[in-house]
Amino acid sequence: MRIGINTRSLLGQKMEGFGNYTLELVQRLTAAHPEHTFILYFDRPVDPQFSFGSNVICKSVFPPTRHPFLYIIWFQWTLKRAIQQDQLDVFWSPDGMLPLGLKVPTLATIHDLNFEHFPQDLPKWVAWYYKKYYPCFAKAADKIVAVSNTTKQDIISSYQIPSEKIRVVYNGVNAHYKPISLQEKENIQQQIGVNKPYFLFVGSLHPRKNINRLIAAFQEFTKSDSSTDLVIVGAAMWKNTVIKIDPEIANRIHFLGHLETSALAQIMGAATAFVYVPYFEGFGMPLAEAMASHTPILAGDQSCLPEIAANAALFVDPFDVDSIANGMKKMKNDVALQTQLVENGKQRILHFNWDLAAQQVWEEIQQLVS
Repeated sequence: MRIGINTRSLLGQKMEGFGNYTLELVQRLTAAHPEHTFILYFDRPVDPQFSFGSNVICKSVFPPTRHPFLYIIWFQWTLKRAIQQDQLDVFWSPDGMLPLGLKVPTLATIHDLNFEHFPQDLPKWVAWYYKKYYPCFAKAADKIVAVSNTTKQDIISSYQIPSEKIRVVYNGVNAHYKPISLQEKENIQQQIGVNKPYFLFVGSLHPRKNINRLIAAFQEFTKSDSSTDLVIVGAAMWKNTVIKIDPEIANRIHFLGHLETSALAQIMGAATAFVYVPYFEGFGMPLAEAMASHTPILAGDQSCLPEIAANAALFVDPFDVDSIANGMKKMKNDVALQTQLVENGKQRILHFNWDLAAQQVWEEIQQLVS
């Protein structure tokens, strides 16, 4: 069998959610099925760090998809032509975008439809592209993988897709995320220049991640707490991202930018709590990473977060600064609550496993060619 995969999200040092999702599953699928040929389609030269087995062919297809107009050229022209030439049996797109009109069975993973609900959070042309083409991708795909039940229901209601066409496959968590010792926590605090307990946020600095309300809530929290800082890990997703910080608390907020997974896992394990209050998510992978690290979670109560975190988080209203601030106070001061959330997380994390996810995606690929 010849299986094509859209791997344009594998960007070396710039890997974000889609890239990590793609890498975790592609590594497992290609290793578990050496009898099949996998053709990986990149939109730029393949980074040397990505090495796969002898059953994998990596192809760079021009042009790099740096603008929505280039998305159209890549998916609907150059990638489509490459797929036709390679005589695939099936094509899978881990970021949900597809060449339309393909004559081979297609599987699309759709992570979320944030652009349908909050288009103002995206640059104009990006929002236009997603709103125009994602309904077409969802209808054209022979089968859809959704990363949560929340996303599945959103696809059904937004695009009138039959429920039986969509399978929910939860994400997993990288093995780097694990609990660390008290001494390690103190060492990490010193290494990142915080030198005190800290709340942690991880994610791209995208408007829907709700960073400005998080910072406003932290400022309110600091009025009664001088011993806890806020660490923010992630890079701006769009150039027009504006983050507002009062100079009075600027020295207590630490922006670390984009970090490699191994470094991020240590910072997650050393946090007093993971604070994650976006108002829209498809899965919220950092939630699972916090559970695996035995780090208690303060989370927003919108979209998929209650589904994923379940009883392993204290929930707050992400649109209410006071609610977030009060959640921070409770999380910091209630040690019994921290302990209970960590214990609950140890059970909840069992639902999120990349090996299981790879097996379930493979089942869908097999069904499409049977």
